[in-house]
Amino acid sequence: MPCPLASGLQPSEKTLSSSSQKGGFRASSQGMNLHLPRRLRRLRRTANIRRMVRETHLHASDLIWPLFVHGGAARSEIESMPGVFRNSVASLVGCCQEAEKWGIPAVAIFPSIEQCLKDPAGSHGLSPDNLLFRAIRAVKEKCPDLVVIADVALDPYTSHGHDGLLSPDGLTVDNDPTVGILCRLAVLEAEAGADMVAPSDMMDGRVGAIRGALDEAGRTDVAIVAYAAKFASAFYGPFRDAVGSKTGKGAISKATYQLDPGNRREARLEVGLDELESADIVMVKPASCYLDIVREVRDHSPVPVAAYQVSGEYAQIHAAAKLGWLDYGRTRDESLVAIKRAGADLILTYFAREVAEEISRGRFFR
Repeated sequence: MPCPLASGLQPSEKTLSSSSQKGGFRASSQGMNLHLPRRLRRLRRTANIRRMVRETHLHASDLIWPLFVHGGAARSEIESMPGVFRNSVASLVGCCQEAEKWGIPAVAIFPSIEQCLKDPAGSHGLSPDNLLFRAIRAVKEKCPDLVVIADVALDPYTSHGHDGLLSPDGLTVDNDPTVGILCRLAVLEAEAGADMVAPSDMMDGRVGAIRGALDEAGRTDVAIVAYAAKFASAFYGPFRDAVGSKTGKGAISKATYQLDPGNRREARLEVGLDELESADIVMVKPASCYLDIVREVRDHSPVPVAAYQVSGEYAQIHAAAKLGWLDYGRTRDESLVAIKRAGADLILTYFAREVAEEISRGRFFR
């Protein structure tokens, strides 16, 4: 029998009255009057009521601010990341002082190395004059309480842009020799003053090896933030602009060592192995396209979970807002709340400084 509403007919008052005895509502010629003991909209009525019952809250202490440093005397804006700069060491220190001012507990520092200092082995990474080491020392001198996280990977230093050493035939990234270099790099970062080291390379076994190297060097105090589930994502493009680590055409694909975007079970396996190898914090990267992975990891991992809202996620919000397609502030805030709601304890985001100020002023996600 066809539905009366679908056929353009209005149900009679008698029909509505009969239905109301079963469905919990009454209807009259004046309109429908539902008798609902539970009305969820009562707790959405005003902004303050919504704030009172909000389940997910973002705090400045949840944020980690990724910062770039280069060897120049002045900072330079990264074209594909509006409002983000390659800092001089001096302006990097200024950013870190801003982080402390607004309650951000940690920064993650990424070096942009001059092309002339790069080679296939990434040997400048182990140089005593490595820009990253100088930057860490400068930050810790002025901001001793700020947590400094140092990236452990070779892509800023290699001329081919990969995260490790290439095999002799040049057809793959050579896992075990790369891990040996990463161990030395992590120890040097710790000696420069890093509070945490963050291997982002996705080599097998590197977390356990780095833990062993740090312990052997007497740096049992330095924590490891493992890029445990780092996917071979298209969202890293602006970051590679920032540090100059783009690979050339026909180069080895980073998909040979980073996770396949379609693999949820493998991501959980990667995280579990890093936990067994004594990772102190595990990370999912990127964030917004992988919220199911963030939730999966949070539900099963005994250690804190970080998520990295990467450069492409940041850039697309800016781009859409510039075109007038999205409200910049609301989209930014919603994206971060979603990551926190999915289960992230910590969020690396280029929005960190502006969002921390918004939180402090009571303007975030209103």
